Amino acid sequence: MELELSALSVTIDGAELVRELDLTVATGEVVGLIGPNGSGKSTVLRCIYRALAPTGGVIMIDGRPIAGMPPRATARSVAALTQDNGADLDFTVAELIALGRAPHQSGNRALSDRERRLCADAMERLELTHLADRGIHSLSGGERQRVQLARVLVQEPRILILDEPTNHLDLRHQVGALSALRGTRLTVLVVLHDLNLAALVCDRLAVLQAGRLVRHGSPAEVLTESLVQDVFGIETVIIPHPAGGRPQLLHTLSDPVPKGS
Repeated sequence: MELELSALSVTIDGAELVRELDLTVATGEVVGLIGPNGSGKSTVLRCIYRALAPTGGVIMIDGRPIAGMPPRATARSVAALTQDNGADLDFTVAELIALGRAPHQSGNRALSDRERRLCADAMERLELTHLADRGIHSLSGGERQRVQLARVLVQEPRILILDEPTNHLDLRHQVGALSALRGTRLTVLVVLHDLNLAALVCDRLAVLQAGRLVRHGSPAEVLTESLVQDVFGIETVIIPHPAGGRPQLLHTLSDPVPKGS
């Protein structure tokens, strides 16, 4: 299922947060949306999962504008992991993951055997099985993040929209979560701040700066020392990964400010 953004624009209180963004994510492709804080990345995602209405442009799924789709139909196709996924009620891990099936259910129907297996498989994939009966509020931030990722996977979407999915995760679970995403073969648009992980997991990268798309292409095409300096304001040395050759960034720390300056 293809996701297409055409001339997407968002203006709030006179501030242009996103400016005429054109971006296509092909079926089964993983595209990373990168850029500094305040560049418009989360705003773009909010428009796709319909938490925010754009002021211009159109978002289409397989050529069909989502603005004309019923919310439940959109939820069957698009699942979102946002930065504000806190649960107000103290569901158990198993209960919260099962909520991912809500777009496919009507009334208070119990989960089918297939749906229970789907939830169990997601918990196993993300190493949550031993936490199934724990209350969500008793978990660490990283554990809660993995629960929310399991929830969007059991939703069985065709498109995944992920806003910093590795937030709060330790290194092993960051790699595990992104490996799980690659294994889904879904259409994925993901915001990542770790450029090295983005280079490893994404087929293409799209760089936002001040709401504009300034570069897009393969990780090797996008991640150059000059771009990282211009967009992120840091000096780097870029080397190929020994396994596969994808670009990896070695950061240079700034000199400390002399005392008394």
